[in-house]
Amino acid sequence: MSGRNPKIVVIGGTYIDMAAKCQNIPRPGQSVPGSALSYAATGAGINQAVEAALCGCEVHLISKVGGDPFAQMVKASLVNFKVNTEFIYTAEAKNTGVVITLVNSVGENASCVYTGANGALRPQDIGKAEEIISEADVCLVHGRLPHEAIVAAIRCAKLHNTKIILNPARPIETSPRRTSKDLPIEYFSVNILIPNLYEAADITDKSNVGIRTAKLIGSDLVARGVNAAVITMGKRGCMVVDRKSADHIPAFDVELVDHTCRGDAFAGALAAYCAVKDDVREAVKFASAAGALACTKFGSVESLPTRAEIIELLQKEDRE
Repeated sequence: MSGRNPKIVVIGGTYIDMAAKCQNIPRPGQSVPGSALSYAATGAGINQAVEAALCGCEVHLISKVGGDPFAQMVKASLVNFKVNTEFIYTAEAKNTGVVITLVNSVGENASCVYTGANGALRPQDIGKAEEIISEADVCLVHGRLPHEAIVAAIRCAKLHNTKIILNPARPIETSPRRTSKDLPIEYFSVNILIPNLYEAADITDKSNVGIRTAKLIGSDLVARGVNAAVITMGKRGCMVVDRKSADHIPAFDVELVDHTCRGDAFAGALAAYCAVKDDVREAVKFASAAGALACTKFGSVESLPTRAEIIELLQKEDRE
């Protein structure tokens, strides 16, 4: 990556992650004592924005929080990482999104996800940020938001020739079973689509899911209009497919501790690289290193690697 200061706009959800430890996860009607409590700002929007900032980018996050004390916690956390919060809007009548997790003595957990204000992001919110989207090198969008907001973001970025990277996670308002027919045509007009293997198979209506079919699935997505499809497959690496070729990028061999933030580290680092260089395969290698490093630490934001750490791992891999 070069020394200039790339600009990235991230559009994604914000949440407060609350985790409580207890001996046993309570049954209905049961109350159990807790032994520890932690809470922190998290969510795809936050994690991806922070990763891009750690890679040396000027980052704006477009998201929505509630009219509650958690909103200030979200913004304060982002400011610590030099992420611009000007376009984090407030839905006063709602609460900030929350993920509540109970963890028992053997590490098993049960969670409840409240989307809260994330479900209130609207096209007009995207419109208010049109100027920064027009000035950005990359617009990184996470799909776990209302359909109409995602479509508005894609249209706005395309209008200003801003490169678009989309993670097509299931939008908030869709049913558990989604098919390609449910997705707006705009989803297939982006520069880079980064689904995981199961999301990609779902979008293309493929029943067989495996590394052997990843090339075919990626080719299907490219045929629908995507410039490049990057299908992430965890420890099996990534399949990169565009109109030139299909290539498998192996995963990095690291000691896995916690894979919670792997995907967000990957997306944020991919956007950071693509903001500087137009080489999707090298970008995927850089992003894969970021995702691998995020797996070597516990937590979400605190596990995200810096650009220097990513480069160090890449150089180590080249020497071996």
